[in-house]
Amino acid sequence: MTTTLPTLRAEEVARRWLEVDPDPGTRAETEQLLTDGGAALERRFGGRLAFGTAGLRGPLGAGPMRMNRVLVRMTAAAIGRRLLAGAAGAATDGGPPPVVVVGFDARRNSDVFAEDTARMLAGLGIASLVLPRPLPTPVLAFTLRNVGADAGIMVTASHNPRTDNGYKVYWSDGAQIVPPVDSEVSALIDGAPLPTDADLAPGDDPLIERAGEAQVGFYTEAATSVVDTDSPRDLSIVYTPLHGVGRDVLLEAFRCAGFAEPAVVPEQGEPDPDFPTLPYPNPEEPGALDLATALAAREGADLVLANDPDADRLAVAVPDGPGWRTLTGDEVGALLADHVLGSGSGDDRLVVTTVVSSRLLARIAGHHGVRHAETLTGFKWIMRPGLDDPSADFVFGYEEAAGYAVGDLVRDKDGITAALAFAELAATERAAGRSVIDRLHDLWRRHGVHRTGLRTIRFAGPDGAADMARRMDLLRSRPPSDIAGHAVVSVTDMAGPGSSLPPTDALVFELDGGRLVIRPSGTEPMLKAYAEVIGPSAEIDPRSSERAGDLAVSGMLDGVCALLGGSSR
Repeated sequence: MTTTLPTLRAEEVARRWLEVDPDPGTRAETEQLLTDGGAALERRFGGRLAFGTAGLRGPLGAGPMRMNRVLVRMTAAAIGRRLLAGAAGAATDGGPPPVVVVGFDARRNSDVFAEDTARMLAGLGIASLVLPRPLPTPVLAFTLRNVGADAGIMVTASHNPRTDNGYKVYWSDGAQIVPPVDSEVSALIDGAPLPTDADLAPGDDPLIERAGEAQVGFYTEAATSVVDTDSPRDLSIVYTPLHGVGRDVLLEAFRCAGFAEPAVVPEQGEPDPDFPTLPYPNPEEPGALDLATALAAREGADLVLANDPDADRLAVAVPDGPGWRTLTGDEVGALLADHVLGSGSGDDRLVVTTVVSSRLLARIAGHHGVRHAETLTGFKWIMRPGLDDPSADFVFGYEEAAGYAVGDLVRDKDGITAALAFAELAATERAAGRSVIDRLHDLWRRHGVHRTGLRTIRFAGPDGAADMARRMDLLRSRPPSDIAGHAVVSVTDMAGPGSSLPPTDALVFELDGGRLVIRPSGTEPMLKAYAEVIGPSAEIDPRSSERAGDLAVSGMLDGVCALLGGSSR
């Protein structure tokens, strides 16, 4: 079986896939697809999931366009071959084999995918350290560096729908893979025969080490370093892991840091791949924090914290007047950045965010006299400026989609250390007789009222992806002269030579009174439009300025939706 997938028709790929698929459920799916034929077969077997902003992600199911045991084995084998081809492959000279740390969350098949990964790697002569149970992604990313491994693999789909799973890949520097490694791994996937059971080592192979709880303890102990030992701790917190794996690790981290134990939302405390209380297990979704804020109101709590299912993201809600306010990712990012920078020193400190996040971070960095960088979307890019410049001291990075890195303890977003840092911020303000909203208003008075918004524009049907691509092409070739009454001052095509960042499919519109960034999703047929409006920085009425900014952002996003068509939310 030596023919590679790209040279075959969908039907032939499906028949060969069926020969090696070890899972009865997906085998039955493939058999039915072969019987039915047509477009459904082509959609499953006519291509392959590609590495996006956070690795492989997709619905569980049969075929290379879904997450399943065959695709996981193919990917693990490609990662192994890439390791053996590099400097880490010194085992050929009698040195130790490469080592890969393997972690998994509590989604369906995550443990199975992790086991297949370790066995495939062992079959290639590569050692693995498999984490002991379903755990947060930050534990995997930390452990990789803590044990000096050559790579890390985390089986998770983070905050994706319950139907999905995924595969995040880290390299020896502790960060997610970027070009050229990701493209080299992809080429190795496509250039090899489909793996069979014979390619896997047994589960008790000596190259497969089962980690103990001590590895988790190393992470929680290290996580407490993000807060000052002498800072205030008097705070009442409600926490929800949204049916994910964050609860036990976060509670232990808060205990080690000296905070009172947060009250956990009971309906959402246990890991559950069905996410029964949520339409989508994403803390950014409207209503996702309703159970948590209701509990907080009953208990008179000071703060609500929420992680997504693999605990790499953080959402925050705070009391605001008679109710609770869920902060945006940009608001949390600005508050955390100002807090982190206010407790340290040195002009070599570096803060990083993305082109779709608020420009408030740049102004905060200027105020504190530190370095600032802007990257492409995704933490695989956010960590690069610190890794590429040895003179820089990376102290904070964030993206508007509720991802934060406090220091480089974990070279990825980490919802647990971010939760600790935000709790410290909230406790510090409380001790001074102030609120988190007071701190936010201070930032606005100093730097201007920055209001941001996001709209997703979906393109339904089998031609949705092609329709989306046509719309982007039209924007490139015939950009509008104004959007919702805002004159277009300039347009930067980030796929072309005008951008200083690696080429990517995105357009940046500098407007009279704002900025707009439009990019396709890496996993679905939808465009994402990010808008920002910046108000004056004089002494202001924060509430009225916020309302005015939000109206301007909403109008800008309405104008984009009208321009592009599709269904938006």
